[in-house]
Amino acid sequence: MRFCDLCEKAVIKVEDCCKLGNVADIEFDECTGCNRALIVPECNHFFGLFGPAKELIIPWNQVIKIGPDIILVKICREEHKKH
Repeated sequence: MRFCDLCEKAVIKVEDCCKLGNVADIEFDECTGCNRALIVPECNHFFGLFGPAKELIIPWNQVIKIGPDIILVKICREEHKKH
């Protein structure tokens, strides 16, 4: 799978079926080359006009399934980091 294909998929939280957004970036471990996290921008700003958008950093071990259209993640709202 290519990165551009991954970016087209919606990230869905399995606990409440809430759409978190789409993948904007992936964090890699420099030493191992393994995926560490998905980075998803939060969509609570109106086109970015009211300050910088925050990012959700979802650890790779919380990705449950990558399907044809969506990525399922299992996280608690308080667990993922915001930047």
